[in-house]
Amino acid sequence: MRAAVAAAGERARQVLTPECLAAWQERDAADRPRPTLDRLRDDGRFEVTELRVPRADGGDDVTLVSARPAGVREELPLLYYLHGGGMVTGNAWSVLPRLLRGWALPLGLAVVSVEYPLAPRTRFPGAVEACYAGLVWAAEHAGALGVDARRVVIGGKSAGGGLAAALALLTRDRGGPAPVGQLLLSPMLDDRGDTFSSHQMAGHDTWHRTSNATAWQALLGHRYGAADLSPYAAPARATDLSRLPAAYVEAGSAETFRDEAVAYANAIWQAGGEAELHVWPGACHGFDTLAPHAAIARDAHDARTRWLRRILQR
Repeated sequence: MRAAVAAAGERARQVLTPECLAAWQERDAADRPRPTLDRLRDDGRFEVTELRVPRADGGDDVTLVSARPAGVREELPLLYYLHGGGMVTGNAWSVLPRLLRGWALPLGLAVVSVEYPLAPRTRFPGAVEACYAGLVWAAEHAGALGVDARRVVIGGKSAGGGLAAALALLTRDRGGPAPVGQLLLSPMLDDRGDTFSSHQMAGHDTWHRTSNATAWQALLGHRYGAADLSPYAAPARATDLSRLPAAYVEAGSAETFRDEAVAYANAIWQAGGEAELHVWPGACHGFDTLAPHAAIARDAHDARTRWLRRILQR
């Protein structure tokens, strides 16, 4: 991992600040362009559709990108996926090629990727409400999507992992769709930035504590650091983690989010819930993107895949 970070150069260690946020977003949009639907269809291997779904609260419609292996007519389990990017960057399209190759084909599942609104243009609760609206719509239209509403896993990486955890809390509390699992990969859970790992890894991890604070400030505005902040914004604030879907929680031992991920899994256990925790030794934030062919990245992918298979076959 040290070699991979070194090869990535200065870009891997850049720090996000309020002053450079706009330039950071512009650079990400240029570096991570949205693949076209034709490219996502991969010469007919996948069926891919963009959907615009309404929100019950009257907010802007939510864009979902629905994809599944081509030619499969039976109902498939669904991975409802929320992309990463610190709540300020990323898009629903660019994560799909990896998800489709890595899971949709080998596991025989459908994927719905959510284009949630980004901060600071949209503050909390805009993103999580968009994700909830999309989940409700997908469950209500499972037949049209060709998916089994009884076998839905919500998941995401980094900011998307935090959103997935928040969505699990929100749909539980509202009596909404009941996912069978939550896949939380290096989840962004805690706005307070006071864990040991957030200090220990400053200057070492690819996601610096200053970058993390900037992202949370962009999302929360004047509510940043508030004592009564909603757990739907920062799931680490939740005091009741009972009755949640089975969780897969993952972090690297050398990343900012390590301790909040471990604490979240522990809190689920203490509430009587089910969580599988993996802390990958020496792994930094985004390790499997930086070095996808490294042994540890392959091991992480295999562990996630085994968990998904077990959850969806229950």
